[in-house]
Formats: sequence, structure tokens, C-alpha cells
Amino acid sequence: MKDSVIEQLKQEIEGFSREIRAEKIGRVLEVGDGIAKIHGLAEVGAQEMIEFETGAGAVTGIAFNLGEDSVGAIILGDASAVKEGDLVRPLKRVLSIRVGPELIGRVIDPLGNPVDGRGPIFQEETGETYYPIERVAPSVITREPVSTPLHTGIKAIDAMIPIGRGQRELIIGDRQTGKTSIAIDAIVNQGRDARYPTPVCIYVAIGQKESKIAKIVATLKSFDALTYTIVVAAPASIPAALWYLAPYSGAAIGEYFMGQGKDALVVYDDLSKHAWAYRELSLLLRRPPGREAYPGDIFYLHSRLLERAAKLSKEYGGGSLTALPIIETQLGDVSAYIPTNVISITDGQIYLEPELFYQGVRPAVNVGLSVSRVGSAAQTKAMKKVAGRLRLELAQYRELAAFVQFSSELDESTKKRIDRGRALTEILKQTELDPMPFEKQVALIWAGTNGHFDHLPPSEIGSAGARFLDFVEKLYRKDILDPIRASAELVPEVEQALEKAARDFKNI
Repeated sequence: MKDSVIEQLKQEIEGFSREIRAEKIGRVLEVGDGIAKIHGLAEVGAQEMIEFETGAGAVTGIAFNLGEDSVGAIILGDASAVKEGDLVRPLKRVLSIRVGPELIGRVIDPLGNPVDGRGPIFQEETGETYYPIERVAPSVITREPVSTPLHTGIKAIDAMIPIGRGQRELIIGDRQTGKTSIAIDAIVNQGRDARYPTPVCIYVAIGQKESKIAKIVATLKSFDALTYTIVVAAPASIPAALWYLAPYSGAAIGEYFMGQGKDALVVYDDLSKHAWAYRELSLLLRRPPGREAYPGDIFYLHSRLLERAAKLSKEYGGGSLTALPIIETQLGDVSAYIPTNVISITDGQIYLEPELFYQGVRPAVNVGLSVSRVGSAAQTKAMKKVAGRLRLELAQYRELAAFVQFSSELDESTKKRIDRGRALTEILKQTELDPMPFEKQVALIWAGTNGHFDHLPPSEIGSAGARFLDFVEKLYRKDILDPIRASAELVPEVEQALEKAARDFKNI
């Protein structure tokens, strides 16, 4: 026994290294609400990862607020394990998320960990790729103008507020007006748009109820959309720090696929809660509050996120990242602080009006207040041809809508415009999770703008439109739908076929 102890001591003495290692460490001064104040990390960088040495093991965090004498850090792990006096080490790297095609079809948290109960995402440990969640947006030189449409399958949007690949289009409206529905419809439609390659879709849920996230995942699965979708879940039950990180993680994943030369679509649902989380963190870190208690850099918070959406030029791979941020307004106030900030950053907005929603107009898109600043450049020639007349007819109808109640006393031409506007409003109505291929949209809008539904009462127009499309699908597919989808144009021969189809449909 004695000899074995002596032998062990000899081995330890022989293996003793006299190397001296200098390491700069800090110490926790105070901790609470997921925030730690640290002294001694004078050389730590902003957004640099740090590690807390606790009794329960190592806990990671991010250096968030760099003060003169101390560092404010966000705790990413178990905050209850961190105590006053714990040692803190800088890790010399920024927070990154592991990316790869293996993420497709999975539900992850903002740190990239799986939360869908399906086991590890990445099987091998070699050749892994990490993307920092915070990256500088692509420069002007690497970009090219938006030129390819991203069809949502929603008639009112694809016709009048079109979205292009690489665009940033805001979806804004009050609570329960169908904002998330539009985003989910857009994701579902990507797998059905045969003319264009299917983008990788990333749905980022920020501060949503877990039941809502579960429902969305189930919906995507039922429409086979999860085969090209990644869900980043930051539910209401997790700390605000992870709410703050979630959209940046989603953007990093999207950038990976954009860097591969592919198209990606990321939905941020929603950035109002993201701003709330940032305000909470900032106030806990005792940053000076500004308007509505938001810190002074709240604008930079969303601009650096949304500017990462881009259409890259062919020299840089030709990939794209399209962003659909969602903002929730209070009582329709689009001039509030956060909405105006995000409106100024994006390339247009889809405004959902509560009054229209309650009137039964679904989706409740206010065409007058909605705009797409670059999408028309990416719109197909066929859709552009029918959409121009649609916009004009609806604009005229909006001007005359106040006189609808006096329709019996109006002249014939005014009555015709009102009837046409009513018919087009009914045609643009669409149920949830029923996206429509763009060639069918073109056929239906053409029939509507050419007055083929004007004679019907408004209550019958919706069903008549559906029957008309079924009629065209069965008898005129090769003459109308296939040529529109193949060429994306509306040539005179197809218009003649549409006219004949509309006449034959009336005679049924």
C-alpha cells in the first residue's frame, strides 16, 4: 500500500509542468433577473461569450453592456446557479449557432438546441459550420436588384403588394387580424410554386404561446411544408434574453443558405415582442431610457437585423434572403415608435385593418395603406398586366364607396364602377391555408376586371370564382393555365382563350 502511494507521487512529480499560464478572469458582483454585473473583465468585447464557474458547473453568458468599471452580462444558461463571487472567464469568441441542411424540418431554440424531442440534429462532429448570430449585412457591391417573385399564394398580396426574393416586407396590424396567417400561407405556398425553386423557410416565434407554436408546427407538417422549413422557437416561458437572440439566430441560419446560392425566407413573429425584450434587458442593465422607455439604440436593433436580407449578385453566389417581419400595433396606431422605426427600414408594408377583418374581408389587407416598394420589379408580366387594371378599379371603388347607400340614385356608369369594385373585393377574399397558384390568380383577376362577375350578387361571387377556376382547370388547362405558368406572360392567344372560357362558363 505504502509503495503504491510513493509510486503514484513519483509519477505526479515527474509529470509536473512548471509552465505558468496567465489568465484574466472576472468576478460576479451582483446577479438577478438573468443579468450579472461583473468586475475584472477589462478586455472583454461586446457580444463576446463568457463562462461562469458555478457550483453546478459552467454556465455561458454574453457580455452585453461594457461599463467603465464593470461589465453587464446576459446569462444564457441556468441563471439560478450563478452566485455573487463566482469566477467569470472570457471565451474569446462571439455567440455562434451551428448551421447546416440538417436543421431543415427541425424545431430549435435560439441557441440551436433541438426542442422537438427528435434527438440530436447533427450526428457527426467533424466539419461543422458555425455562423455568428450577429453579422455585418452584405455590402452594396455584393447585392443586385430584386428581380424574382416570391409568391405568397394570396391574391390581394401577389397582385397589388408583390414580394420579391431578397425583399423586406413588413406585415403590420392589430392583434388577431391575421398577420401570422399570411406568413404561414406564404410558407405553405413555397412548396407549391412549381415555376421557381423552393426557398428554405425559417419561422422565428418570439414570445408566442407554446400552444400557438405547437399548432403552427402541426399545420406546417400537415401541409408537408416542414420538409423545407426550420422553426426557431423562443416561447413566452423562456427568459427575455433568448427572445432577444431568436431573430438573429434565424437570420444567421438564413444567411447560411443564402451563402450556398439558395433562396431563403425568414419570418420574424413578431418584432414588437423583440423590442420589449430588448427594453427589459436594457432597463435591467440600467441603460438610460429614451422614448417609451426604450434605449437610444432601439432603431439600430432592427436595422442591423433587417439589412441582412438581400439578393446577392451572381459573382457572390446569387442567393437571397427575404425577410417578413411582423409588427403588432395598438388600436391601429401605425405612427407609434416601433412601427414607424420598422416601416422606415423595410421595403414596404402589408397593413391589416381591423374594420375590414370584422366586415368579413379576409385577408383584411388595406390596399390603400399597403405598399411594396420593389416587388413590382419582380412581378411576372402576366400578373403585372392584370394587376394594373385591378388597382385602378379598386381605387375608383374606394372613392365611390361613400355613395354606395345612394346607389339607386346614381348614374349608370357610377353604378357599374361600384358593382365592379364589389365584385373584385369579393374575388380577392381568401380563406386561411388555401394559397392559390399565380396562374390561377391571373385567370381569376382577368375575369373579374373584365366584368364577368359584375352581374352576380356579392354573396355568390366567391363561389362563382371557385367554380370558374375549376371549369378552366378541367377544359382549358392547356390553353390558359399551362402557358401562363410556363411563360409568366399573358399573350393575346391566352386572353382570347380566357374570353371564350368566361363566355362558356356563363352559359352553363
